[in-house]
Amino acid sequence: MRSAGKANGPHPALAHFPVRDGEIHIGGIPLHRLALRVGRTPFYAYDRNLIAARVQALRAALPASIGLRYSVKANPMPALVGHLAALVDGLDVASSGELRLALDTGTQARHISFTGPGKSAGELEQAVAAGIVINIESERELATLSDTCRRHGMRASVAVRVNPDFEVKTAGMKMGGGARQFGVDAARVPALLAQLRAPAFEFVGLHIFAASQVLNGTLLAESLKQSYALACALADQAPQPLRSINLGGGFGIPYFPGESALDLAPVARQLEEIAADAAARFPDAQLHLELGRYLVGEAGVYVTRVVDKKHSRGRTFLVTDGGMNHHLAASGNLGQVIRRNYPVLLGCRMEQAPLPEPVSVVGPLCSPLDMLADQVLLPEAEPGDLVVVLQSGAYGASASPGGFLSHPAVLEVLV
Repeated sequence: MRSAGKANGPHPALAHFPVRDGEIHIGGIPLHRLALRVGRTPFYAYDRNLIAARVQALRAALPASIGLRYSVKANPMPALVGHLAALVDGLDVASSGELRLALDTGTQARHISFTGPGKSAGELEQAVAAGIVINIESERELATLSDTCRRHGMRASVAVRVNPDFEVKTAGMKMGGGARQFGVDAARVPALLAQLRAPAFEFVGLHIFAASQVLNGTLLAESLKQSYALACALADQAPQPLRSINLGGGFGIPYFPGESALDLAPVARQLEEIAADAAARFPDAQLHLELGRYLVGEAGVYVTRVVDKKHSRGRTFLVTDGGMNHHLAASGNLGQVIRRNYPVLLGCRMEQAPLPEPVSVVGPLCSPLDMLADQVLLPEAEPGDLVVVLQSGAYGASASPGGFLSHPAVLEVLV
């Protein structure tokens, strides 16, 4: 995997964490004190106030009629999910484990949805028993649900996840359009909707998720417009009037040099138009956005400690006690084609100028892939220093191979 660039200037995410006396503060706590409080490194820390502020900012920017749902897969840390459950309008889960976690928050079943292309018969049975909304993603799931309802004398609350016939070209990750494992192809949805007239099913609505990690507000707005138009086209063939239209999400955050924060203005304008039309066309329907990394990604940091400083043939390596086993995304091994550095800093040397010679921050694993930052400019570092990786609140611990080489598990705290 190639590596791109060694720029390491101030990242916009640093604005979320104040610096006092040369030290970054997380949740109002100086980094060195937080490390003592946690007990050991490495660890993730998530700032609850930043999460709440992000939700409040979205509420202020978007139409009041647009509901917000948290996608638990972005970060399933129990305390964080419980915190968010009180701030948003519902939770979306992608496994039976996440379902149990969502139910433990006290969120009402009708405000929990289950999405994913490989739901097992057991998971579908659990979902029906819990009374949550199941986003159907295949004809097999529909047949399995029908059998479950027949055997147990229960009804299934269902929506149909649609694989749209368009895609967002610049999305960090395309979730719809073309051949996808996600959802039911738009052309096949009418036939599936006809089967949902059976008494075993309580039809709720449609779920359309076109893309993830979109930073262009204009393109994201166009995607939402197309998703809503598709929902309108399919609504005429639905077995009952729509009560829920999940327009997906895709709201991205900046990770790398040259990326800018998402401009919400065009998204808000488009959603205003959608909300006005839906109020007349679907008076009983709730419009939802399903967001994950946008709610939590910038509120989290990964902290690891330098254990060694090595020089090899003109290069300097800072070896830390955590790496790709805890933060696969920062290592570049969670989808990057050309490796780019997450924003990395020395959390207790914030007022010191960087040295002119770059260093590489690597983890303790016996793999050349175990690199958190390649050729970055940092202040003079020594063993014991705390390395902080910003933009780490989403797809961190749970998306990493924690058992690789059997190092201790990473800790997580909500502060």
